[in-house]
Amino acid sequence: MKARIKWVENVCFMGESESGHALVMDGAPEGGGRNLGMRPMETLLIGAGGCTAYDVVHILKKSRAAITDCVVEIEAERAAEDPKVFTSIHFHFVVTGKSLKREQVERAVHLSAEKYCSASIMLAKTATITHDFEIKDA
Repeated sequence: MKARIKWVENVCFMGESESGHALVMDGAPEGGGRNLGMRPMETLLIGAGGCTAYDVVHILKKSRAAITDCVVEIEAERAAEDPKVFTSIHFHFVVTGKSLKREQVERAVHLSAEKYCSASIMLAKTATITHDFEIKDA
């Protein structure tokens, strides 16, 4: 996997992925930015959320669960001192579908957390990671 980061101006950077996609990262005005894009640490957190959501949806579909939606709400805390790593991250899954079984959703969340989501497993080296979920009937 390769990526390229190009400095645009001040503290604004353009990140380009090997797959041909790009995103803008920028800082807050008090840090020299113009608030033109997400902060780099926000992109890291969103990447972890996307990784685990991908796993949960994939696992549920593979088990033939009638899933229609999956939202992951994330709350994180960072250290007060540099390097200001994430110290805690909580993933709250809202999984919607027809007659979803609690055990199936719980298994999917657990498998993602313990085996498949490389992003959250990597972040768990510095942060306490917790998960919970709710099921909504479609």
